[in-house]
Amino acid sequence: MAYRVLVVDDSAFFQARLKKIISESPGLEVVGVAANGQEAIDLDEKLKPDVISMDYEMPFVDGITAVRTILSRRSVPIVMFSSMTYEGARITLEALDAGAVDFLPKNFAEVSNDSAVLKKRLHDKLIGFAKSAKPTIARTYIDKVSETAKASPRPETSSSSSSQVTLSEQRSSRARSISQSTADTPTKDPIQPRRSSVNLKGKVKLVVIGASTGGPVAVTEVVSRLPANFPAPIVIVQHMPENFTKAFSERLDRQSNLSVKEAQSGDALVAGEVLVAPGGRQLMFDKTGNKIKIIDGDDRVNYKPCVDISFGSAAQIFGASTLGIVLTGMGADGCEGARMLKQKGANIWSQDEASCVVYGMPAAVAKAGLTDAVLAVRDFSDKLISDL
Repeated sequence: MAYRVLVVDDSAFFQARLKKIISESPGLEVVGVAANGQEAIDLDEKLKPDVISMDYEMPFVDGITAVRTILSRRSVPIVMFSSMTYEGARITLEALDAGAVDFLPKNFAEVSNDSAVLKKRLHDKLIGFAKSAKPTIARTYIDKVSETAKASPRPETSSSSSSQVTLSEQRSSRARSISQSTADTPTKDPIQPRRSSVNLKGKVKLVVIGASTGGPVAVTEVVSRLPANFPAPIVIVQHMPENFTKAFSERLDRQSNLSVKEAQSGDALVAGEVLVAPGGRQLMFDKTGNKIKIIDGDDRVNYKPCVDISFGSAAQIFGASTLGIVLTGMGADGCEGARMLKQKGANIWSQDEASCVVYGMPAAVAKAGLTDAVLAVRDFSDKLISDL
């Protein structure tokens, strides 16, 4: 049986093209088309689609409001279509925080020319998310977060408003992670660490975090709860195109006690500061171990930025003094880089299945026996604070 798709876009052209492209997959069936956010809300309630493709800029009710409203009523994967501009990136990040599972660039040329690349990417994402979706316990979990959050260590913030933003994102992240788990309820991850974590106090000179699908929210959950005096520099390698990493780093900077910026060649590695690998390029470390370098990289590499490349560079320069963290994401990027780090004696932590939007990258690392600790996304910050 084909998965049922609701297409939401205010452009009649895009509606028609997306309907045609999606319908070419035998595993997908377009059951409805909405021209604005309110229509999307109404049709979702009526048709109960398995997955939704959502534009963000629409009349009457915008895409982000529609995402929030729909997900407040039921759990359904929503994939955003986003323009490649800085403003498009900023709004897309808001949609991901609101609960959308992923995004695709809204490229007129690709849609018009019946791009095989776009077709495969769209089919894979819609089928993949529809297949993994399960009934949710998100509403119950959200109701409990305000109570459990009070008992969790939290960093000081500069204002009450920033504290509220962080709590809101924690709610969104945790509820969404649970609702999209491949299990009906959070359970202990079946993949166990290869060995117990060792004492890392004073031994870690660099933390490198790799993530893909679901990563912006997961990374925010981890980094926003770290204190300003965190003892090591942090580098984030998040699969994102150009413009998106700049918007992401600026947003994370506002939500965190740490200083966060999009990385540039020559940036120094400083304890308590976070550098985000720029979209469309590769991040590596210079031979002194004091600075990073940004290169264009080989066009044959699928990901720009690529976790394997940054992990591999860290293995060569920092060796055992690196802590590699692999968060939610499709595919296996980071696995070979983690293997290189392990060969140098470094520690690797990975996210558990229950809190991942997509259990791909962390699963690859854990199944390869490279993981020293398997953690729920909400537990990384506490472990980083206690262990480092």
